Amino acid sequence: MSVLDRFGLTGRIAVVTGGTGLYGQPFAAALAEAGAHVVVTSRRAEAAERAAAELRELGGSASGLPLDLADPASIEAFHRALVDTQGRVDVLVNNAVHRAGGDLFGTTATDWDDTSAVNSRGLFLLTQAVAATMVEQRSGSIVNIGSIYGLVGPDFPVYEGTDIMSPLFYAYDKAGMVGFTRYLASALGRHGVRVNCLCPGGLLSGQEQTFVDAYSARVPLGRMATEDDVTGALVFLASDASAYVTGVTLPVDGGWTAK
Repeated sequence: MSVLDRFGLTGRIAVVTGGTGLYGQPFAAALAEAGAHVVVTSRRAEAAERAAAELRELGGSASGLPLDLADPASIEAFHRALVDTQGRVDVLVNNAVHRAGGDLFGTTATDWDDTSAVNSRGLFLLTQAVAATMVEQRSGSIVNIGSIYGLVGPDFPVYEGTDIMSPLFYAYDKAGMVGFTRYLASALGRHGVRVNCLCPGGLLSGQEQTFVDAYSARVPLGRMATEDDVTGALVFLASDASAYVTGVTLPVDGGWTAK
């Protein structure tokens, strides 16, 4: 198999949670472009199917399924429907995240419980279910979407003078994603299942220029990330191009965490 062929995902079934969001849409599109049949999830069935239809219009293979990660019954129903309709699952991209609360003094107990229901318990239950299917297959790639703020503390000065902030829950959940990845990689490797964590830096997505300038000045490469920067890394981790890579936390951050 050639080097380029190893990046291909033809015949693979790939699930992207939060597949209608900021990262989810380009992730789903990249996997479809690489040849996978992409199962797009969203809490609302119509949103998931609409996103899948857009991928099909671009020539990809995709379907949509509802998934509410805060609801264990929804997770069970999703997994059952996934296996019934697709027969297998080769790639799981744990991308969905629930956002609530603010900084240390702007976060309530309810905010914390709401984020934990999705970002911790929901992540665990879905991964547990899908990993069981992958173990039966003796193959699979799980890619957890972390963040640079799971590796280092926020650089608060880049937010000064803007309406943007770095919430407390995000640092907690994304740091936990790193440990979760290492545990799963150690537990599932002998079953042919790989688990890695992709940690993007800030994605350029229409932020105010004051923030873009301050953030870019902090990055050795001098700019924020684009969709192309992160999707290439995702396809690498999902595909056979990374067949001997597991337990890795990969920053895609322009050098942010190198300093």
